[in-house]
Amino acid sequence: MAKSPKSPIVDRDLIRELTALLNETGLSEIEIEQDGQRVRVARNAASTPAAPRAAPAPMPASGAAASPPDLAKHPGVVVSPMVGTAYAAPEPGAKPFIEIGSKVKAGDTLLVVEAMKTMNQIPAPRAGSVIQILFEDGQPVEFGEPLVIIE
Repeated sequence: MAKSPKSPIVDRDLIRELTALLNETGLSEIEIEQDGQRVRVARNAASTPAAPRAAPAPMPASGAAASPPDLAKHPGVVVSPMVGTAYAAPEPGAKPFIEIGSKVKAGDTLLVVEAMKTMNQIPAPRAGSVIQILFEDGQPVEFGEPLVIIE
């Protein structure tokens, strides 16, 4: 008659953190698994309450409020080829692969996207200067999400 010690408990703080992360990154869903428990937070794209919360997210970049739809159409945009976690450096504490203003050649590694415990190097498709870095180190990215702009 004793209850199982593994009774499902909802970690509301974790859900709030993941929801804030959705708003900050513009992702539509996040799923994590830790110690055998899985939590998935998804945003309904047609939901009107999410839109006002998502609007303040671009504030760190100057004048970026109107930029997100245009970024994907920029001729120098590099998009994520997969869903995963983006890393700016080859390992924690190491120097990032690129910074704003970095000169890159075609094939240079811009970042790494970890997917299914595999580190995938994302190469520069062409030579140029990095003018924008659109991902945050250690944050989830979606397929087709703009990551870097090279001019």
